[in-house]
This record gives sequence, C-alpha cells and structure tokens, in this order.
Amino acid sequence: MGTALLGWAILIQVNRPGAFPIDPFFFLIGVTYALSLVYLTTLRFVDRFPWLADAQLAVDALLVSGFIGLTGGIVSYFSSLYVLPIIAASMIRFRRGALQLAAVTAVLYCGMIAAQYLGVTPSWLGGSVLELPSRQFAQYTIGINLFGFAAVGLLSGSLAERLRSADVRLEHASHEIEDLRAFNEYVIDGLLSGLVTADGDLRILTFNRAAAGITGIPAEQAVGQDAREVLQLPPNARTQLAVLPQTRSIRVEFEYRSGDGRLLDVGLMATTLALPNGRNGYLFTFQDVTELRRLERNARLQQRLAAVGEMAAGIAHEIRNPLAAISGSMQVLRQELPLNEEQGQLMDIVLKESERLNDTIRSFLAYARPLKFQITQVDVAKIVQDAAVLLRNSAEARPGHTIEVQVPPTPLWLDADENQVRQIIWNIASNGLRAMPDGGRLRLVAESTSGPDEVVLGVSDEGRGIPAEELDTIFQPFRGSFDKGTGLGLAIVHRIVSDYGGNIEVSSDVGVGTTVRVRLPLRPAAIVGQGSRRPLGLRESS
Repeated sequence: MGTALLGWAILIQVNRPGAFPIDPFFFLIGVTYALSLVYLTTLRFVDRFPWLADAQLAVDALLVSGFIGLTGGIVSYFSSLYVLPIIAASMIRFRRGALQLAAVTAVLYCGMIAAQYLGVTPSWLGGSVLELPSRQFAQYTIGINLFGFAAVGLLSGSLAERLRSADVRLEHASHEIEDLRAFNEYVIDGLLSGLVTADGDLRILTFNRAAAGITGIPAEQAVGQDAREVLQLPPNARTQLAVLPQTRSIRVEFEYRSGDGRLLDVGLMATTLALPNGRNGYLFTFQDVTELRRLERNARLQQRLAAVGEMAAGIAHEIRNPLAAISGSMQVLRQELPLNEEQGQLMDIVLKESERLNDTIRSFLAYARPLKFQITQVDVAKIVQDAAVLLRNSAEARPGHTIEVQVPPTPLWLDADENQVRQIIWNIASNGLRAMPDGGRLRLVAESTSGPDEVVLGVSDEGRGIPAEELDTIFQPFRGSFDKGTGLGLAIVHRIVSDYGGNIEVSSDVGVGTTVRVRLPLRPAAIVGQGSRRPLGLRESS
C-alpha cells in the first residue's frame, strides 16, 4: 500500500507540481518500509511476546493517520485506509482486537480533524489546506467514517471468529477422522482372518496383516497385483467370480502354497464391495483352516477306532474260545495219532497259525478293552535306556543297526504306568527298526519341556519313511505295513497316549526317515477316570 501511495504521489507531483509537500510524504513512505523491516525481525518473538502484535497494529494506525493528514485530512480520499489495520487486527486478535483498534482509529481520526479545525495542525501535515469544509459537512464525514470503522471491525471480527470456530471444528473433525481411520486400521490388522479388497479389475487395494501372515506375501508387494494370482484361486472360483454380482457371495476351499513353501488348507469367501468412487469392487476374507481340517480328520479317526473297537472286541472274544479248543484238540491229536512226516508238518502249521491268530486276538483285546492304570512315579530316562538295551538284543536288530539314546543325566519323573510307557517306546522303536531292513541309526530321546508340564518321548529312524497320504491311517488297527506283526502296535500306542491326555506328532520324509514325538503330561488327568478316553491330537507333516 505504501508503494502504491508513493507511485500516486509521484504522478500527482509530475502533473501538478507543488500540489502538496512531497518531502514529508517520502519520509512517511520510508518510515513504513523501515517499520516493515522491524516487524519482520520481531516476527519470531510474537508468540513469546503477544504485545508486539498489538504495538504493530497501533503503529500501522498511526501511519495511516499520517497518510490521511498529508493528503488533506477531512478532505482526504484515503480515510478508508483505516480499515486495513482493523481487518488485520480481526485476523490476529479476532472480534475483540478489531473493535479495540476501530476505537483507536476513531480517536486518531477525530483528533486529527479537530486539530485541523482548531488550526493547530502543522503545515507539513495538512495545515496548508486553505479552505476547510463546513463543520456540518465535517460532522457528517466523521460520522460516516466512524460508522464504517465500527462496522468493519464488527463484521471482520465476526467473520474471523467464525473462521476460527470453523478451523477448530475442522481440526477436531480431522482428529476424529484420523482416530477413526487408525482405529479401523487397528481392527482390520487385528483380525485373525485375511482381508483383501480389490477394484473392479481385481487389482488389490488393501491387504491386512493376517492376509500377509497366511500368504507369506508382504502387503506392499501384494497391493496392485491381481487378486486371483495372489490368492491362487482355483479355476472354479475364478468362474464364480464372473457371476458374483448375481450370487452376492461365494465360498470355496482349496490348497494354497504359501510364500515359505507350506501347503495350507484355505477357506475363502468373496463378495461384492461398493468403492468410494462409485464403482463395484471385491471383498475377500479367508482363513487358514489347516488345523481345523486336521482336527476333523482326527475326530473321524476317533470315530472309526471306536466303531471298530466296539464291534470287533466282541467278535474277537467269541473267536478266542473256540480257537483255544481247536488248538488244544490239535495238540492232543498230534501226540496220540500216528502221523507221517507230511501230516506232522501240517499239524505243526495248524498249531503255529492258531498260536499266531491267538496272539493277534490277544493284542486286539489289549487295545480294545479299557486300560487299567497302575500309576506310580517312574523314571522315564531309565525306561528309555532299558528299552535301548532290549532293542539291541531283540530279533528285530540287525548288525547294521545303531541305537542311540539321549536322556538327561538326572531322573526324569512321570506319573504313569511303567508297563504302558515301556509299551509306547517298544512299539514305536520296533517299527523304526523294521523300517530300516538294511541298517541305520535309531535315536531314542526323553526330555522335559520348558513350557507346559509334560515329558516328550522321541523316536527317530533313517528308514523308508511314510508317504503323506498314509499319515492319517498309521494309527488305525490292522494298518501295519511290515510282514511281521499284527498291525496293532501303533493303534495300542494311540490308545494309551489318548487315555493319558497326551498327543503324538509325526513327521516323515519318504526315503529319509520318520520322527515320532509323544507328549505326555506329568500328571495325566485320565488317571482319575481309569481309562476314560480323551481326544488325541495328531500332527503330521511330510
């Protein structure tokens, strides 16, 4: 504004030389620029000393009074310049500051006009005006200007107050939106299910933390990719996506190969989603149901075992009595009848097969009938060492077999039936030796865990391994894959561990070997029920 006034003064002086004293005007312009530099240097102190802003506004009002005085006072065309500091005061000090400065400018303006009419105005500050308007005209001019100052102060102050209130509400709303957005992100990232949104072209828009954990793909890498490829949707699911707007939702289950190579069972549901841009997108939610499917398979195994046990136990019991009679009769006939060599061999075969069949029935009844616990505190480490000695001298051991034992140097106590613990180790270890007909290393381990109060029995072999599709059936009766044995050894282990409330973990690689880990609680809850059955947790991998 000072620069504009300076340019106007130069034009007036060129066109009408001597129209007004130019030197004081230039001096006032210089003061304006000098004060602007002072304001600039003190700007950083205003927050600490708020009175600096009030002082600047007051000085600005004085400068405007100087400009008006130089240009004629009551007859000056620049009386409206007073509204500039008033508006500035409303922006900085809001309504109260604007009204206060309007009052200051009114006092300065009235004082300047009164000095003119009293004849005390210096010649360099408008005193050269020869004729002044009438007092009535002056009063009218003063009234109009004072009303304008008050109106501008009130209006600009009100607008500033509204703007400040709007800013506060906007800031509050912004904080609420940010909080809501952060809360939504926390909720979405806190979901245990994977959540993925995609646009109409199936390009991924969002990818939550659970989705990254299940797929093994970082969120920043997945965003922008094709959802069908990232989620490895099977062909039938991709076909159903094309008609999803009509069907509203689809649900599929399929196998998913994660980024770290794991093969997962995934259950996925897809539905349409209205996007902010008005277009339709897709919403995918999915879960890793591998553990759930394992539990379902385990439940089906339990049901099959229970059905087989209830049905076959009665049949086995009925077969055992006539079988004993047949075997006894054959022995009597073998001793009393004169038999040639061939007939004697046939009699021996009958007796041998009868005994083998009786052993099978005995093992099956041992598996099927409720277990009788004789709980004592046993040293599992000593039982494992004794089992290793027996295995080295058993008929299953070959010259190429090496049996290693890893147990703690101190006793490893467990509340259990000693014979049943021995049977668990013996049955699993015997299968390990049979799985290595050409020799290999068998490793027996007994240890305690740092977490739950339990004891872990481990048996590892370097045998032929178990295919993945057979892992679910190895604990079923009569599923033995060896020439010798009744096929009930692992089923009996399953039954014992189940009644103790433990679980079995099996990992196997074909051609590499198998590892079986049995976890038994230090104080089995099953001993209270004396043989009450509990679900057995099986964990398989290949």
